[in-house]
Amino acid sequence: MRLRQPRIIGPWNVLILLSLAFVLNYIDRQIVFTIFPLLRHDLVFSDFQLGLAGSLFTWTYSLCMPLAGRLADIWPRQRLVIAAIILWSFATLGTALSFSPLEFLCWRVAMGFSESLYVPAAIGMITTAHPGPTRSRALSIHGFAQFTGLTLGGWYGGWAAEHLGWRWGFGSLAIVGVLYAWFLGVQFRGFQSVVVSKEHAAARDLLQSRCYIALCVAFLLFCSMLWMLYAWLPNHIFETFHLSLAKSGLTATLYLQASSAAGVLLGGVLGDRSSRYTEKGRFNIVALGLFFCSPFAAAIYSATSLPLLELSACGFGIFAGCVAANVFATLSEVVARKNFGLATGLLNLAGGLGAGAAILLTGLLRHTFSSASLMMVGSALAMVAAVGLFLVVKSNFNHDRVQVFGESLQF
Repeated sequence: MRLRQPRIIGPWNVLILLSLAFVLNYIDRQIVFTIFPLLRHDLVFSDFQLGLAGSLFTWTYSLCMPLAGRLADIWPRQRLVIAAIILWSFATLGTALSFSPLEFLCWRVAMGFSESLYVPAAIGMITTAHPGPTRSRALSIHGFAQFTGLTLGGWYGGWAAEHLGWRWGFGSLAIVGVLYAWFLGVQFRGFQSVVVSKEHAAARDLLQSRCYIALCVAFLLFCSMLWMLYAWLPNHIFETFHLSLAKSGLTATLYLQASSAAGVLLGGVLGDRSSRYTEKGRFNIVALGLFFCSPFAAAIYSATSLPLLELSACGFGIFAGCVAANVFATLSEVVARKNFGLATGLLNLAGGLGAGAAILLTGLLRHTFSSASLMMVGSALAMVAAVGLFLVVKSNFNHDRVQVFGESLQF
C-alpha cells in the first residue's frame, strides 16, 4: 500500500493564508472604536468605559503574549493559529450578545486572550518559511494585511451600525471567522511547514541583548502613538468635523492605513536592501521610521481642517509602515531561534502596555488636556526613543551578536 506523502506548504502560500487571517484579526478588534457613540447610547458607556474597551483588550492581549510566544516555541504553530481564530470569533459573537458595559468589557478581555495566540505563531511560521533575503518583504506583506483589516474595520463598523445594527455587524464577523478557521484546517492538513524548537526558552537570555531591550522601549512608545490614533481618531473626527459615523470611521482609517500599507511595502524593500550593506540595516530603518513618523502624529490631532488632517495622516503612515515592516524582522538578528516566539511575545507585550495606557489615559484626560497636547507629549518621547535605539544598536550590535550567537549567526 502506497503511503500518501505530506505536502510541503510553500513559503508564499503560508504568507497568503496567514495574511487573510490577519485581516480578520484586525477587523474584529477595530470595529468597536467606530461605534463608540452607539455604545454610549445603547449600553450607557461612559468615556472611561469606552477607554477600557480598548485598554482591557490591549492589556490582556499584551499580558498573554509571553505565554502565547512560549506556546509558539513548543506547539505546532498552524494549530495554534486555527485555535486562535475560532476563539476570537466566539469572543466577537459574545460582544454582539452583550447587554451591559460589564458584559461587553468581559468579552473584550476574552478577545484579547484569543487574539494573542495568533501573532507569535504566525510570525514564527513566516520567519521560518522566509530566509533573510525575503524576510522583511514577507513580514511587510503580512503587515499590509493588518492595515487592510484596520481600514475595513473602521469602515465596516460604521456601515454595519447604520445599515445592519452593530450587533449584526459583530455576529456576521464571528461566522466568517469560524468558516475561515475550518478552511485553514483543510489547507494545513498534512502540511509540514514549521520546525518547533525542542529547547527551552528563557526570558533571562533575552536580557543579554541590549539592542532587544532598546527595541522594546521604542516599540512601546510607537504603539502608544499608534493606538491613540486607532482608538480615538474616529471619535475626534466625529466631534470636531461633525461627519457621520461611517464617514468618520472611513476618514480616520483610510488615509492613515492606506499610507501605512504603502509604507509597510516600502519598508520591507528598504529593510531587505539595507541588510545587504550592513547587518544593522533593519534596526536603522526602524529607528529612522519612528523618528520621522512622530511629528506627523502630533500634526494629525492639531489639524484645523480635514485636508490637513488627511495629509498629516499620510505622512505618519509612510514612516510608521517602515517601522512595522522591520520591527519583527530585526529579532532574528539578536535573538536565538529557541527564544524567537518568546521574544515576539515580550515585544508585543511592551507595545501593548504602551497602547493600553495611551488609550485609557486619553479617555481620562481628553476633557482636561486636548488630544493634540497629549499626542505632542507622546511623539516627543517617541523621538527620544528612536535616537536611543539608533545609538544603542550602533554601540552594542556586535556585542549582542557574540553574546547570543557566539561567533556565527544561528537563525
